[in-house]
Amino acid sequence: MNVAEVVGRTLASLGVGTAFGVVGSGNFHVTNALVAYGARYVAARHEGGAATMADAYARLSGEVAVLSVHQGPGLTNAMTGIAEAAKSRTPLVVLAGEVTEPRSNFFVDQAALAEAVGAVPMRIGSAETAAADTAEAFRTARDGRRTVLLNLPLEVQGLAVPDAGREAPAAAAEGEGPGATVPESGEVVPPREPGAEQVARLAEILAAARRPVFVAGRGARGARREIEELAERTGALLATSAVAKGLFRGSPWDLDVSGGFASPLTVELVRDADVLVGWGCALNMWTMRHGTLIGRDATVVQVDLDDAALGAHRPVHLGVAGDAALTARAATRLLGDGGGDGGGNGGGDGASRGEAKAPGGTSTGVPGTGGAGYRSAGLAARIAGENRWRDVPYTDESGDGRIDPRTLTIALDDLLPAERVVSIDSGNFMGYPSMFLDVPDERGFCFTQAFQSIGLGLATAIGAALARPDRLPVAALGDGGALMGVAELETVVRLGLPMVIVVYDDDGYGAEVHHFGPDGHPLETVTFPPADIAAVARGFGCEAVTVRAREDLVAVARWLEGDRDRPLLVHARVSRARGSWWLEEAFRGH
Repeated sequence: MNVAEVVGRTLASLGVGTAFGVVGSGNFHVTNALVAYGARYVAARHEGGAATMADAYARLSGEVAVLSVHQGPGLTNAMTGIAEAAKSRTPLVVLAGEVTEPRSNFFVDQAALAEAVGAVPMRIGSAETAAADTAEAFRTARDGRRTVLLNLPLEVQGLAVPDAGREAPAAAAEGEGPGATVPESGEVVPPREPGAEQVARLAEILAAARRPVFVAGRGARGARREIEELAERTGALLATSAVAKGLFRGSPWDLDVSGGFASPLTVELVRDADVLVGWGCALNMWTMRHGTLIGRDATVVQVDLDDAALGAHRPVHLGVAGDAALTARAATRLLGDGGGDGGGNGGGDGASRGEAKAPGGTSTGVPGTGGAGYRSAGLAARIAGENRWRDVPYTDESGDGRIDPRTLTIALDDLLPAERVVSIDSGNFMGYPSMFLDVPDERGFCFTQAFQSIGLGLATAIGAALARPDRLPVAALGDGGALMGVAELETVVRLGLPMVIVVYDDDGYGAEVHHFGPDGHPLETVTFPPADIAAVARGFGCEAVTVRAREDLVAVARWLEGDRDRPLLVHARVSRARGSWWLEEAFRGH
């Protein structure tokens, strides 16, 4: 067995079940080894698409995904997707062939490329260390939530691994037999416990709060129950960052997304909070609207696994380094049973505050809370009736052969089944599907926007669809991003994915049009003649419909009622009279 085979076997033995990529000579053998040892391989049409598919798959499956690319240009083609994954702390292992001879046409400093975008560069050093090096890369990705580039030097890949044998992956995972993986690298690192003093201070702050709001990010996925229990105890309202949209779906206190996509009611309630707690959430300019959602006298707390993340985007009064679920559970224990109903029927004054008890019954010195906090029956009614964007009145600007994107998206929300997984590209349009399309939970929304690149949306939807085959995949794209990633339409068709692909077409790069146009700048560089994107989609084997008015959506209803044996592309010619307020905020952050 050679090094390439050992790398593939080791990753499969550690639980890698799905790999994405484009195969060339430098990653041919390692990719085949992954398949031979049980991993599913998904071939993309471009390495950039493959990288984003792997990123989205890892986000929604909870697994470490693998990206396999050729040396040199195969890696550089994938760099935008790798940058997005690295910035998002996606657990991903990138396998890349590597030439070490500077005179080769394929030579580039691949480690430097990885470091430049925040990924962790590693390398297979020798035949003797191949399994251990691979296991260490996997552990770094999984336990550190990092995107790792594992370089596979061409001169090392073909070397025989001494006494490697061909034992089954299960045996290799257990460290049995020669050449097996390092067993300790397969052990899962337990969640980080928060410090007792930090938790006590958090409990004190929450006990004194009258209008607390919790904002959960991607780092709080898996902690819904614990955060909701603490919110019940303290009367906190619940919101999320964009990437965690849907986390609290079904709760009467769910405010949905905080930040640029926030409804007017959410803006009002977050801004009026006297205590704001971020759970696995950066509290960055997007989620806090450049800080305007933080009240002048609000106490800000941030809970995060990473010490470096605490206070990185804005000053916080308390930083708690620890797992979100463990921190919330510990704070709930300290607060104990304050005697309130937890249902928010009080006047928001947090009455019935006793003294909290530690699990053993001894006093902690932390005053208890009755659980009323921000909550009241009247507020619950407002959230139920006002908080969805579709409940906010607007003037329909459909006409002249174009449909208002709000009208389009509300109609699609009514048509599409509730069990869906929605993936959003970047661009002027992106707020409409993010705000008007509902999702069933946090695994129903995939938002690859940490790098703000357009063109990733279709590949995102493919990875999400493979991670959640039980749900209807929905891709929301602008015309610019759709045409950038158009090659992956063939991948959607080849994989037989019953996907709905919605293209919001305004014949240009709308963000730039609306940002620079009002100042009189020429726009010829960012506008384009109309393109028949529906015809392009049919050429790839999709069903397609052009939508200019709400009545045209009857074709979508027919597709949903049918066999769904081919993906459907909805080419929506959207009105373009106005820009988007969320991107005006984005431009301020450039």
